Amino acid sequence: MTTSYSIRTVSEKTGLSPHVIRAWERRYQAIEPRRSEGKHRIYTDSEIERLNLLHGAIENGHSIGHVAKLANDDLLKLQATEPRPARSAPNPPAGQQFQDEAFAAINDFDLPALDDSLRRATLTLGHQGLLRHVIAPTATAVGEMWRQGEITVAQEHFFTSAVKAFLKEIARQYAPHESAPTLIICTPVGQLHELGAVIAAAAAANAGWNTIYLGPGLPAHEIAGAAIRNDATAVALSIVYPEDDPKLPQELENIVQLLPPRTSLIVGGRAAAAYQNVLEHIGAIVPADLKDFDARLDTLRHHAPQPEDQPPRSR
Repeated sequence: MTTSYSIRTVSEKTGLSPHVIRAWERRYQAIEPRRSEGKHRIYTDSEIERLNLLHGAIENGHSIGHVAKLANDDLLKLQATEPRPARSAPNPPAGQQFQDEAFAAINDFDLPALDDSLRRATLTLGHQGLLRHVIAPTATAVGEMWRQGEITVAQEHFFTSAVKAFLKEIARQYAPHESAPTLIICTPVGQLHELGAVIAAAAAANAGWNTIYLGPGLPAHEIAGAAIRNDATAVALSIVYPEDDPKLPQELENIVQLLPPRTSLIVGGRAAAAYQNVLEHIGAIVPADLKDFDARLDTLRHHAPQPEDQPPRSR
């Protein structure tokens, strides 16, 4: 009978973080674990052996992109050779160490460890680096792990709560100028995962915007009302889960119809692409990633239309 292992056990046996194991699977198809009836990844001894061979090749200076498709016999031959003198081992992606520390803290519900890792990441990478290279990719991975049943709802909520508190603390350092443009940030009705919106709020505050965070699950009239009362330059919505809400397209159209013509609508998040048709129809700004979000905010800040520059919205 074949023995099966969880990703946590595989991580312990290979010395690779769960994040790296999933990345090698998704990006490079280096392994193809089976799935249980509950959609959990199931690993065998052969997959552990292959991961160890790949790990050894990486330590010998080879890139994962170069060795991911090699057969095990070829990987064994690489291990038998000396590291190539012309190449050094590839540097890990920016923030990888802090991502790994975050996953370990989430696994143990260790708030002091997570907080310490985020603080050191801020010192090492700066606030924008923290958001782009640590918190955003970790949040994406945590969301996927929750959907696949690899972590509990409690662990997902633990990470969200801890990051929300941490970002709220550092946001206090960015008191906006009295003439700063205002950005309303929230999630629409039916979207209860708010971490993406929290990250966007922190990024906007870092960029000098006056950010007003409303929280998750707000109806169209509440979002528009807050934008009107605060003369907001833009409203930013985060759409993460679910990807198939039949009511959301109409809710997005309602938001646009209620907003003043000069107020732009920005929509991002992992599930935003699932609503591409309606987002194009209503003329929403859809950033590709956090870096693009910063660039769009910069454009809006310097080229925001005045009320007389825009025609009324179609209703």
